[in-house]
Amino acid sequence: MNKILNYFKGAKEELSKVVWPTRQTTINHTLMVIGVSITVAIFLGVVDLGLSKVVESLIK
Repeated sequence: MNKILNYFKGAKEELSKVVWPTRQTTINHTLMVIGVSITVAIFLGVVDLGLSKVVESLIK
């Protein structure tokens, strides 16, 4: 039982050391991730379309 209590005490101590991001930082990072994701999706879509056209022209 003492091991379990020590575990939770240690976890509580470690969580008190965490520096939580501000709301604005969280919003900025979220928007950055969304922007990068959309950019990568568009890039991969264009590459896929281009490769599909190349393969299609080779088959004909």
